Amino acid sequence: MPQYKIHVNGAFHDVQTESDTPILYVLRNDLALNGPKYGCGVAQCGACTILVDGRATRSCVTPISAIGKKKMTTLEGLGNPDHLDPLQKAFLDEQAAQCGYCSNGMIITAKALLNKNPHPSETEIRQALNAHLCRCGTHNRVIRAVQRAAGRLNEGLVK
Repeated sequence: MPQYKIHVNGAFHDVQTESDTPILYVLRNDLALNGPKYGCGVAQCGACTILVDGRATRSCVTPISAIGKKKMTTLEGLGNPDHLDPLQKAFLDEQAAQCGYCSNGMIITAKALLNKNPHPSETEIRQALNAHLCRCGTHNRVIRAVQRAAGRLNEGLVK
């Protein structure tokens, strides 16, 4: 079985797995990072989204062999309970998560959006999050959470 050295949340990890193993399985099973969720397995729901070199990427269909030296960030890599990322804080403040299953993908995708465009319009936020499935009906709260996080970042309240 091939050996891979992957960069996740600022640290290197050695893992041994088949080259076609989805990175989602490596993150959850080998590294115990449970932010990314298995939802559909075909990149349609967004629950498995991670950042790969800053881009939102569906980890359920991305094989470990496609990662190479790219840097991956999961929900756990954005912040921690003592120092939340502005998006994590905004999701809590807006009560934007109910069951929480889609939250990982929404937060990670919003992070990629804000990294690229720190002043997104509501339309841009909706477009970025459009491909994420959520059955709880918190869509308006999610939009407000992203707007709140963007406002905090733009006001210089957080870095």
